[in-house]
Amino acid sequence: MKNFKPSLIRAALMTSGFAFGASPALAQEAATDQAASDVEVIQVSGIRASLQKSQAIKMSETSIVEVVTAEDIGKLPDSSIAESIARLPGLAAQRLDGRASSISIRGLGENFSAATFNGREQVSLGDNRGVEFDVYPSEIMNEVVVYKTPEASLMTQGIGGTIDMRTVKPLRHGEQTMSVTLRGENNDIGKLNPDGEDTGWRGSFAYIDQFKDDTVGVAFAYAHMQSPNNEERFNTWGWPDGTIGGMKPFVRSAELTRDTFMGVLEFIPSDNLQINIDALYIDFKDEQLLRGPEIPAAWGDAGITVDSTNQGFSQTGTIGSDGSPVGVVIRNDVTNREADLTALGFNLQYDINDSWSMEFDAAYSKVERQTWSLEAYAGSGRGPANRLPESIDFTFADDNQSVDLDPDLNYGDPNVIQLGNPQAWGWGNLLDPNSDLDQDGFINTPTVDDELTTLKVAATKVMESGIISSVEFGAYYSDRTKEKKDSGYYLTLPGSLDENGNVDGYQLAIPDEYRVPNVSLDFIGFGEMVAFDSFRFWQDGNYREYDSAITDPGRSQNTWTVDETVLTAYVKANIEGELGDIPVRGNAGVQVVQIDQSSDGFTSRRLADRTLDINPVSGGDKFTEILPSVNLIFDVAEDQLVRMGVARTMSRSRMDRMNASSGELGFNEQVGIWSGGIANPELRPIMSDQFDLTYENYFHEEGYVALAYFYKSLSDWQLNVPTLVDTSDLTPPDGFDPAPIGVLSSWENVGDGKVSGFEFSLSLTGGMFSEALEGFGGIFSATFLDSSIEFDLEVPTDTSGGVSTQSYEITVPGLSDEVYNATVYYERDGFEARVSYRSRSNFYGEVSGLSLVRQPVDVFGSDLVDAQISYDFSESDIEALHGLTLTLQAQNLTDEPFVTGHSTDSPLNVRDVQRFGRNYLFGASYQF
Repeated sequence: MKNFKPSLIRAALMTSGFAFGASPALAQEAATDQAASDVEVIQVSGIRASLQKSQAIKMSETSIVEVVTAEDIGKLPDSSIAESIARLPGLAAQRLDGRASSISIRGLGENFSAATFNGREQVSLGDNRGVEFDVYPSEIMNEVVVYKTPEASLMTQGIGGTIDMRTVKPLRHGEQTMSVTLRGENNDIGKLNPDGEDTGWRGSFAYIDQFKDDTVGVAFAYAHMQSPNNEERFNTWGWPDGTIGGMKPFVRSAELTRDTFMGVLEFIPSDNLQINIDALYIDFKDEQLLRGPEIPAAWGDAGITVDSTNQGFSQTGTIGSDGSPVGVVIRNDVTNREADLTALGFNLQYDINDSWSMEFDAAYSKVERQTWSLEAYAGSGRGPANRLPESIDFTFADDNQSVDLDPDLNYGDPNVIQLGNPQAWGWGNLLDPNSDLDQDGFINTPTVDDELTTLKVAATKVMESGIISSVEFGAYYSDRTKEKKDSGYYLTLPGSLDENGNVDGYQLAIPDEYRVPNVSLDFIGFGEMVAFDSFRFWQDGNYREYDSAITDPGRSQNTWTVDETVLTAYVKANIEGELGDIPVRGNAGVQVVQIDQSSDGFTSRRLADRTLDINPVSGGDKFTEILPSVNLIFDVAEDQLVRMGVARTMSRSRMDRMNASSGELGFNEQVGIWSGGIANPELRPIMSDQFDLTYENYFHEEGYVALAYFYKSLSDWQLNVPTLVDTSDLTPPDGFDPAPIGVLSSWENVGDGKVSGFEFSLSLTGGMFSEALEGFGGIFSATFLDSSIEFDLEVPTDTSGGVSTQSYEITVPGLSDEVYNATVYYERDGFEARVSYRSRSNFYGEVSGLSLVRQPVDVFGSDLVDAQISYDFSESDIEALHGLTLTLQAQNLTDEPFVTGHSTDSPLNVRDVQRFGRNYLFGASYQF
């Protein structure tokens, strides 16, 4: 039998002290140690060392993976985990507030992939399972491994893949190390709000040591980040018949503050016992100031005059007139989000004898998140009857991604713009249900608690002969509870209501103690607008608060608890043999997964006095899925591999879709029918039967080429499906005919589909071609994707009960047809420089909408360029500076905007344009 022979890459890395972390490939290390002793080692550092390590892990894994590793302690190649991951072949990131956050794998977004920390499933800050990767600082990570194909011992899976973030192992690190990093940060778009920031800083400290004859290892890291972010934003309500319906341009200033503590204890009291304990705590705060005008147009009561058009879209004209004032709402909004994440893990591995070993793992993680999202309104008068004359001339850019406004009113004059409700946004307070002028602001205050406990017991039996080298089997248990409480309050100025709850034309001049300097909106030609500290104004009790849950059924519908218990039994056979003269290795196994899911929520029914009758409701389901998997690696030539994977995997449902809460039927005046939503706590996972085929050629210790094809056959897809109901006994609003048929929508497992694609990746080093090019190199990848989901729905054809069955085809959310990544670098004699490029085509993404509810949108493609230079004084003749590295980073060098559309059918159908400017970071790190 032919045994697998480690390449120069793996052997060289083992002699340099590198360890491969907690991966299924660990069983191969003993063989590698022996081979390493006969290899001449060429010492490299920085990005070249990182690429070698990543390449070695990729080569040794039995699953198809992508890897990014730290260049040094606390130094991943980028300033965030998300940016590093997004550069890997087949992966792409969606930006959130200018930062890479959610990750898609092979076109499947965050809700179709799993994220783990040291191999353990993680709770999340959001309303669902998707992890926001910018929460995790790069300074505490040693490596990130992305599993594109599953195997039976991988407990947390998704149809897209699994992203495992790993910390350092102090005993495998092998030496005492202390590292200190300090960086300053500047956002070159400037401080767009007078009370915002455009400078910040980041710092970290890491300590690794070994004691008791290398039987006890400790690692500790602390990282602090205070990162500014500013944004010029142009937002449209929509384009009815090509005419602007309304717009909401504003400037945003944000500061993300994050403190992270990480600790690892590794204890090996004997040759056959190993204990690992790790802990992580993250304190996360995101404070955002948003100021700008909300301008009704075609969908407002002032009307609009269009003078010229561009491809059917209004380009120039006037909103409002002297006799029909616009009613601009001057917004001073604040969003503050605070969260605490705690994760604890305990792992014990015990070798019973040469043939048997066992593992026990226990973990606990929890997130507590609180959000305050405040809207504060001001204008030239309360309601249409009291507004000052105002009109605004507009000229849109040719691409509709910006506008130039020429208002005839001075919105920066505090004598003109005062607190109040210029648009007659009324919620109907309980004293006067017919009032329509009493909403002077609103605040959303949702909370999310997410708690997860996992246990794993496993054993491995080493076989003495035969094609099966070992067998792994075990059981995994997880218990997760996620709770969301959605609350919000209408805000009314106390002086606007009389003793009967009636509203007059009351306005309040902004008190001087809350005023801040005016905000410039010159980027849209609007001039200045008044600004004040609305959050402190609210905190000081200057508004009356009315609980929106009394009259808004959406609050109870969006309040829920989901409990999920998962029990997984698995067995995996590790394979090492030959097929003819070709060595073959890999694994084959199966998981049997039993899921018990339940949800508690509420149903609501509107009463005659406009209040709601709210009652608790529960639901759930219990079911079992069988997930087989096979991964085979054929060593077709020296350092050339052909990988094949066949598997069935699943992505458990989003939690907000599993909730038991239901809403009531409401009359939709736009289409003249009753509509509403019902819950489905019995929603099943999305399934995928997948095939993967990859060719990898590791032609150099710093170079490889890979070609991959994959196909995923999807079933049990989730869609929000309408169901027709009899509404003939319901009375519509005045002026509308009775509608005998209504629509209740719920998430259902409907439709089948596929995702397929090709991936190409290449890593090169200049030294392969010429000594003159030593130090130069590049990493390149391209991904080409195709997807479709097909389903049939019964839809109404009229309001009299007519229906028809129609067939539909959609693309998978989060999928870009084309994704490109490229990094070109130079590293020699302590100097390092690199330029990175990321590109993706249009895709269907998600953003926060009204009341912070996640809203699907069409996202236009983007091209991002980052750069970095550094110098390591350890390569210099200045001995006193050895250990010091200076680094300069530049992000978003081309100032690429984030653009979404109401539809991508026309590039002019723009919904939102966010421009963030460039971020520059300069700092120093010192390693002892």
